[in-house]
Amino acid sequence: MKIIPLSEGSFTIDKTKIFIPFNLNNDELQNRSTGSLLVEVQPFVIITSKDILLIDTGLGFRKNNELQIHQNLKANGIQPEQITKVLISHLHKDHAGGISKRDPFGNYHLAFCNAIYYVQQKEFEYAMDKGFPSYMTEEIEVLQNNPQVKFLNDDGMIDGYIQYRVTSAHSPFHQVFWIKENNEILFFGGDDAPQLQQMKSKFIAKYDYDGKKCMQLRQQWWQQGEAASWTFLFYHDIKSPIFFFNKNAS
Repeated sequence: MKIIPLSEGSFTIDKTKIFIPFNLNNDELQNRSTGSLLVEVQPFVIITSKDILLIDTGLGFRKNNELQIHQNLKANGIQPEQITKVLISHLHKDHAGGISKRDPFGNYHLAFCNAIYYVQQKEFEYAMDKGFPSYMTEEIEVLQNNPQVKFLNDDGMIDGYIQYRVTSAHSPFHQVFWIKENNEILFFGGDDAPQLQQMKSKFIAKYDYDGKKCMQLRQQWWQQGEAASWTFLFYHDIKSPIFFFNKNAS
């Protein structure tokens, strides 16, 4: 399998839930607002023998009137219409902003015209009910009654090689993915396991729906990953988007 991180940049975010660009070379960490986090926003493309997968869709920002995620794909030699499956961990705006794109008339359309989107049904219902500032309902409403969307319920398997599990940890209906092909296992923990350092430390985050469960799951996955040589994908890690247990020391 080939892994391509699609970094959209580094940002600070505080209780306002506004993502403010942060330049690692010029900006000063001490000038961040009190209590803010410094994160990367980083969807992933996974090329398998069956699919060109996209895992989460970024912030949905535009550059020169084109979605940034589309530009990032093209920079890596992939056209947006080549994406065959879009896997969504949850619908917070930094993970779901690139689900759709708006046309000149203000109407939203799915951003990946040939892909099947895989979303938890209860996550969608919760997001539409909860709304702003965590969820941008006008951007994700296009998922409803759309033939390209496969709404999932609880845990399961996609095409015999993509396993998904609802954790209800970072958010009430958050899901994680294992992609298994040719004895290789990729693990994407979304915001349950967003950064490498969090896997190695024991702490409870206030921003999680169930912080204790997140902590326990991270410990469990780290142990399982070491034993089975998983490759971890970290959506919010500035320095280490990918960690190969079979190539790196733990």
